[in-house]
Amino acid sequence: MMLGELYLKQKRYPESAENYSRAVRIDSLFFKPVFFSLATAEMMTGDYQNAKIHFQVYLEQKGMSEKNQLIARKNIRNCEFAIEAVKNPVSFNPVNAGNGINTSEDEYWPSITVDGQTLMFTRQTLSYNNSLFGNQAQEDFYISTWDDNKWNTALNAGQPLNTPGNEGAQTLASSGNYMFFTACDRPGGVGSCDIFFSVYNDGRWTQPYNLNSPVNTTMWESQPSISSDGKILYFSSSRPGGFGGKDIWYSVLDTSSRWKFPVNMGKNVNSEGDEMSPFIHFDGRTLYFSSDGRAGMGGFDLFLTRMNRDSVWSEPENLGYPINTYNDEMGLVIESNGKRAYFSTVREKSKGKDIFYFDLDESIRPDPVSYLKGKVIDKVTGAMIKAEYELINLSTNQVTIKSTTDSRGSFLVCLPSGNNYGINVRKPGYLFHSENFLFEGIHTVSEPYIKKIVLSPIKIGEKMLLVNIFYATDSWEIKEESSAELSNLADLLLENKNMIMEIGGHTDSTGSDEHNKVLSEKRALSVVNYLINRGVSKERLKYKGYGNSVPIGDNETAEGRQLNRRTEAKVIDIKK
Repeated sequence: MMLGELYLKQKRYPESAENYSRAVRIDSLFFKPVFFSLATAEMMTGDYQNAKIHFQVYLEQKGMSEKNQLIARKNIRNCEFAIEAVKNPVSFNPVNAGNGINTSEDEYWPSITVDGQTLMFTRQTLSYNNSLFGNQAQEDFYISTWDDNKWNTALNAGQPLNTPGNEGAQTLASSGNYMFFTACDRPGGVGSCDIFFSVYNDGRWTQPYNLNSPVNTTMWESQPSISSDGKILYFSSSRPGGFGGKDIWYSVLDTSSRWKFPVNMGKNVNSEGDEMSPFIHFDGRTLYFSSDGRAGMGGFDLFLTRMNRDSVWSEPENLGYPINTYNDEMGLVIESNGKRAYFSTVREKSKGKDIFYFDLDESIRPDPVSYLKGKVIDKVTGAMIKAEYELINLSTNQVTIKSTTDSRGSFLVCLPSGNNYGINVRKPGYLFHSENFLFEGIHTVSEPYIKKIVLSPIKIGEKMLLVNIFYATDSWEIKEESSAELSNLADLLLENKNMIMEIGGHTDSTGSDEHNKVLSEKRALSVVNYLINRGVSKERLKYKGYGNSVPIGDNETAEGRQLNRRTEAKVIDIKK
């Protein structure tokens, strides 16, 4: 029995179970609580049948610990779940992420950008010293990029992200240009572990700053995950007001860019146990997390929950065996297409923890998402230019992302399925550029959009397409989802008070020439009236209906006719 206990403390579970079994065979009544320890060791080796039997035997004894009785009942449920899960395994074929990422040291907590080209993770190294304390573990961030169908050799993220202290459990923005992470016992900290924020700007990470109250408290806050639009931050916390020891909470970014008081995700997600390592997929509605408070394989298992149409989270679903085992499974992230997942585990003890990937079974995949990867250039010089961009959810008329390209004019935005989106790119002294992506009612992922976006300097004769102005069918009534585009057009005219602009309406070839000319003219006039109501002087605005006289697409196809139905804005004069 002493050998069984020593092996249990060393997590040498097979040897522990064998020695406890020998003790029971010698005298099963010598020390009745042994059945609890024996069952625990058996469960931690995957011997669920015997573990269930011995937990039940333990519960039949009188005078046993109430605390251990509760644990035994919980573990019987785990054993029953595990026995059925092993009979019905899910598809699971983990592949090592390669030598570019994994070493003989520990690698874990992967996070990935929406384009699948950048992977950040935590590596734990041992620093050797001659102090009385021996070798010290050091956790730092490393970054690898995907190239030629493999992950390149990871590089240390460097200062100021990495310090002599420990950093880890990070979440990258979908674009990769900012991150949240966990640091413990760092100077200026609020609690034992806090959540910090840093931005990637002009080739380096900014000095991290503590999110402070109300996100961080004197308790433990860790393992953040940011939604693809940057508006909701999920994290695990031991703060009061939860359902168990550690719960998953979320905070919403308000209109003044401040984090609101965190909200507990409720009993649909949180249990009497611990919930940790949340990961909100790029689709914004599928959350993966780890829990030891729900029926599983033992220890922490991975679960998923989906947000329903009424914004209520569904009953969590165990990802199944052999994704989940009697070991702790945590830190799962999934690519934007919803197919490939990354996680860390120990497969060979000599190599420590490594990062692996595998293809998710269709039943546990999130909704796939697409993305736009853009590069902004000057029409005249061809030079890449830094510009502002915003992503607008046309279905709700909300700006979901507002940011700036990097110094090379590059940007990356996530496009979840199910909504219509507009993109607006602008820079002072230039006409803006807009695009739209109409996914409403569509729940299949399209190919990523790779676009070269050309901005025209403001000068006479230059024009721009107003692709996000929409009208009711065969009408000049402007639809509600046009408001963001119209507002941007009004702002452009109000910022450039010497500019005279013509609004031109265009139709396809459907209908008579006269009908199309009148319709296009009235549509152009509707835009002019909106601008006047926004404070633009009517002397600075002209309008004209071109009908179908200037087509830019083929009227024989639906796609071509859609291109021809458009509104344009042209600079016709610039007053001195």
